[in-house]
Amino acid sequence: MDIMDNTSPPAPSPSAPITAMSSLSLNRDDGAEWPVDRVRSNFISFFVEKHQHTFWPSSPCVPHDDPTLLFANAGMNQYKPLFLGTCDPNIEMSTLKRAVNSQKCIRAGGKHNDLDDVGKDVYHHTFFEMLGNWSFGDYFKKEAIEMAYNCLVQQFSLDPDRLYATYFGE
Repeated sequence: MDIMDNTSPPAPSPSAPITAMSSLSLNRDDGAEWPVDRVRSNFISFFVEKHQHTFWPSSPCVPHDDPTLLFANAGMNQYKPLFLGTCDPNIEMSTLKRAVNSQKCIRAGGKHNDLDDVGKDVYHHTFFEMLGNWSFGDYFKKEAIEMAYNCLVQQFSLDPDRLYATYFGE
């Protein structure tokens, strides 16, 4: 199905377990076990091997260089200097065109306050891992949507007939 008309920090192993989340798994009809370390590893491998992304390790949960954040609350936090155009051109991050990461996040208040929803369902947590693929001017929405769809259908073998897309339009 075609859905569209197409010196680095030391990298920890993409499959290194995050103990607090090791019991989560991807639900699939074929009965295959997909614990969080397998989901993480497959996600990162998909973007590194098939789409030439650079694996960039998770930043600390308490950001060192960003006084505007108490905790890392989203996967994009560590890339803020790239998005704002303030990245020091002498550091390796400034050379990134495509990145993939697994960011440890804490949400405890503010704009993304999930505290009221914690414990009511299986989707809201105060500490969680966010998987992300990032482009810094190298590709845009069309390619990002295609990559995401192919990751779900090819890498994770999800049934495309059970997927649906939504969008926000003004």
